[in-house]
Amino acid sequence: MAPDVAALDALPEDAFVAAAAPWFEGAPRFLARLAAARPFRDSSTLFARAAEIAATMPEPDQIELIDAHPRLGAPPATVSAASFREQGYDRETTAAIADLERLNTEYEARFGFRFCVFVNGRSRPELVTILEAALGADRDREIQRALGDVVAIAQDRHRKAAQPAEVAT
Repeated sequence: MAPDVAALDALPEDAFVAAAAPWFEGAPRFLARLAAARPFRDSSTLFARAAEIAATMPEPDQIELIDAHPRLGAPPATVSAASFREQGYDRETTAAIADLERLNTEYEARFGFRFCVFVNGRSRPELVTILEAALGADRDREIQRALGDVVAIAQDRHRKAAQPAEVAT
């Protein structure tokens, strides 16, 4: 279970960074900025501030935050437990993985950073379509879209961690 935001506000910086790291795949420069922006008092403020920080950081720090997330369809052993669940490795294996690998390579060559999207239960074939469309986007717009998705992913991870564990009856 995730600590409440008031408890996070009270932590020393290194403990705050360690607690928030799984939501943001451990991006160090972003997490240091987020820790310095406390107190938040509630999760809405925390994630609004996270979005603001992400959008206004220097581009190299934005790219670090985006690239902290694994590639879509990355080998399962190379992703965090949260990404493993979010990307559905335990639900499906399809031919779309090859398409994602090819499209990820094209995207990274075009933009200079990883494609990051809030999967949010979408299938790999749906993600192929989204990644194909992203290849036609403007680089600055793609950075801002990806940063928005990074924060949405983190907020979803926080929400899920804050939910009480289901009790078997």
